[in-house]
Amino acid sequence: MTCSAFINLLKADADFIKNVRLWKVTQAREAVYSAIPTDLAPALEQALRTRGINQLYCHQRQAWDHAQLSQDFVVVTPTASGKTLCYNLPVIQAILDDPAARAMYLFPTKALSQDQQSELNEITLAADLGVKIATYDGDTPNSLRASARETGQIIISNPDMLHSGILPNHPKWIKFFRNLRFLVIDELHSYRGVFGSHVANVIARLLRIAQFYGSNPLIIAASATIGNPGQLAMQLCGRKFEVIDKNGSPAGRKHLVLYNPPIVDAVQGIRRGTVNESQAIAVKALRARIKTIVFAKSRIRVELIASYIRDKLANHFTENNGIRVESYRGGYLPNERRAIEKGLRDGSIHAVVSTNALELGIDIGGLDLAILAGYPGGMSSVWQQAGRAGRRSGESMAILIASSAPLDQYMVEHGDYLSDSKGEQAFINPSNAHVRLEHIKCAAFELPFDELDQFFPDAEAYLNLLCEEGVLRKTQERWYWANQSYPAENISLRSASAENVVIIDTTHGKGEVIGEMDRPSAKEMLFPQAVYLHRGRQFLVQDLDIEQHRCYVEERQLNYYTDAVVKTDLKVLHEDRWHEQAGVRMCLGDILVRSQVSRFKKLKFKSHENIGYGEVSLPEEEMHTSFVALCMGEQTAAGQALLTIENEQRAPALLRTLTLLRQVAPAFLLCQYSDFGIAERLRDSHFGQTALYVFDAVPGGSGMAEAFASQIAVLLLAANAHLSSCPCSEGCPSCIGAHDSQTELGGNPKLAVKKFLQTWISNAGLEQHESESL
Repeated sequence: MTCSAFINLLKADADFIKNVRLWKVTQAREAVYSAIPTDLAPALEQALRTRGINQLYCHQRQAWDHAQLSQDFVVVTPTASGKTLCYNLPVIQAILDDPAARAMYLFPTKALSQDQQSELNEITLAADLGVKIATYDGDTPNSLRASARETGQIIISNPDMLHSGILPNHPKWIKFFRNLRFLVIDELHSYRGVFGSHVANVIARLLRIAQFYGSNPLIIAASATIGNPGQLAMQLCGRKFEVIDKNGSPAGRKHLVLYNPPIVDAVQGIRRGTVNESQAIAVKALRARIKTIVFAKSRIRVELIASYIRDKLANHFTENNGIRVESYRGGYLPNERRAIEKGLRDGSIHAVVSTNALELGIDIGGLDLAILAGYPGGMSSVWQQAGRAGRRSGESMAILIASSAPLDQYMVEHGDYLSDSKGEQAFINPSNAHVRLEHIKCAAFELPFDELDQFFPDAEAYLNLLCEEGVLRKTQERWYWANQSYPAENISLRSASAENVVIIDTTHGKGEVIGEMDRPSAKEMLFPQAVYLHRGRQFLVQDLDIEQHRCYVEERQLNYYTDAVVKTDLKVLHEDRWHEQAGVRMCLGDILVRSQVSRFKKLKFKSHENIGYGEVSLPEEEMHTSFVALCMGEQTAAGQALLTIENEQRAPALLRTLTLLRQVAPAFLLCQYSDFGIAERLRDSHFGQTALYVFDAVPGGSGMAEAFASQIAVLLLAANAHLSSCPCSEGCPSCIGAHDSQTELGGNPKLAVKKFLQTWISNAGLEQHESESL
């Protein structure tokens, strides 16, 4: 069945259509071409023509022109629009003109690096250009690393390897850095938040070393749709960028469907889950032979959806005529990831269920249908994931299936807001004190610091602090590294911990490594007696050895999976400043967050019902971060509003209000739901009054708590509007959560939260600003 026929099949399906909240069609787009540059090397032009490229898209030609003028630029066009040629053409041309020239390509993941090497190889082999390309990452064998350093003209890597493997060892890279002409940064939009702040410091270190060796590379960036590409590129690299955002590539007709699953419990307002709903639609598509990708929001959901799809199809296809369905997520071994990517490209894999690991521009062939099992947390992610389906001709479809979460419900019921939004703005804070201090250590290890450093202009205070700690020494107005440690190895760019836990299969004495996981996640997913799911196989965790970074598992056949119950304790370390806003007193400062898995739930496959609990005994995970506390003394508008609620309803109302605020916050703060944590204290031991805590979810802070504080008025109004529009009577997963009659015996929780919010807003005088804010 063609994709067009499958789309018509869905339109005729009454059970499907009744749950559709928006069906938007984007018509096919014709290409806008420009001529191949006359100054392109004949061999390179021949390589393009061999691949059937006789003209360039207009954005590719514009990129070429900027590169010839040595102007830093960022290309912002959709998925599959030919962004790679925007940097490959000028880079290869420069190497053909001067074989000593070097270029570095940075991609956020190793999978993208491997994909780009394949793309480059196709170009260079098409006309035997002889350009030497090497991937240099954690998967590169030691035997190939020396030759890559010495002879590689294009080095493809990622920020993690650049940070920990290349920059600290720059004396081995003298030839490369001395001749570095280009720095290419692809998937720019992925460098946001704390990760982006780290990467900005890594790039500053790279440019600092390049300057030391006498080079100043042209920087070319590429990004999917984002609201502020020029600003983000400048924050990331410290330079001004020209923005190329006119897309000249063609596209087929595309359908975007917003789908709200049916309610299965009218009393509590519970809808059918995204796991079961997405697998049902995927199975229908695969039976029609529609190539499909499903995006899920967690590793466990990826494994569950893939497993359910396989089980459903097992009864439909024989082994020889079967459809191959794979899961794809972080933690798989490199050879597993490569095999899955290759299978998608050559068509031997018909469907893949993935986390956002496949959201970025890995070439996975032509897919017809993208299913998003839940709103991924940002508009840029929606368009990236939806864009994984679609060819340059023919129809394609993306279906966003809403979960019961308030933000999902808001998006699916306000379809125009989502479909008309093209991408959020992204911001980073390279000067974050925690991030900056760590990278100044790394930079000092790499090269001594002078009094005025172009790339770290705020370094002096940090350098003096490190001198006091004995890490550096100052001699003749220069700071030198004076420690035996290797600072880069202790800094992870992406998580709170730089340590990974290796997962070892001990079934029948194998001792085979099957995956890995960062330490904090391991404590929540690999505790003893946890069920670990891996590509359709079930393993029971026998032992988690945190000190040795090992987890031992054994394959079993079980009828349940596990989910950790995590408890969190807070301790205020320092109060930085106080201010009053929107009828509440707010304290910003530093806090110690202790989290610990106390027990786990056993959830039955398919039905997801709770069939039991188990106990867990693991050490705490500690994090020093930033916070804001919303303090509600009796003299504040919020405190007075709380007094209008019955005593037994106050604690539940506080937690449900904070949960609702956290759910709507990502739409206004342009962040991820997981970027900050929350806690409520009816009688807080530190402040001696009612307090709501919001804290950054990464060590040292990321600015989210402070942003939450600055937007509190807007968030209050948005939460109240969402609560008022929800049709449930006593609360449901789409607003404040389902009513728990066992813990809330004293009345209607929704009415309590509604009364609390509306009284707070009224007491603070916020009503007159509501229409403007929303």
